[in-house]
Amino acid sequence: MCGRFTYKLTWAEIVKLYRLTLDAPARNTQARYNICPTTPVDVTVSGDGHRSCIPTRWGLIPAWWNKALKEMKLATFNARADTVATKPMFRSAFKRNRCLIPASGYYEWQDTPEGKQPYYFTRRDGAPITIAGLWDEWHDRTDGAHIKPATMIITEANAFVAEVHDRMPVILDENAFEPWLSGKPASRS
Repeated sequence: MCGRFTYKLTWAEIVKLYRLTLDAPARNTQARYNICPTTPVDVTVSGDGHRSCIPTRWGLIPAWWNKALKEMKLATFNARADTVATKPMFRSAFKRNRCLIPASGYYEWQDTPEGKQPYYFTRRDGAPITIAGLWDEWHDRTDGAHIKPATMIITEANAFVAEVHDRMPVILDENAFEPWLSGKPASRS
């Protein structure tokens, strides 16, 4: 499971990569080298023909969750690609709330006799990575808090990553952004 990632993109890079609508004010993005579950992450969403970048909490809380946040004991920062459409925790968001998660790289850990060894995966050319994700809107009925939580989709590892871990994030090429956001199948290139 991908439980840590990095983010070093500038606002200008995010606007260009995701073709964001420029009606929102610029954001001061900060480089982050150890993003972990439950912390804030920026995601790109689409609606009304516009793309925008919104802050979310990494770890999905479905809109139907009616208990307090502290009672959410499940690890929902990753959703498996093979079950995301059917698992109650993710299926509503999969149908209606998809997002793009910008990253510079991500970590996977390999169990070794000496303990867990982290490995950092990034693109060889240094370009950003875009991870397929889901988001939702959740209202805490106990204190009225409004949270937009998100999760990343994971799949079986490719041959390179499989040397370290059996799973990896679903990484999207730019031509797959719109099909993913709209819920339509991507065309093969």
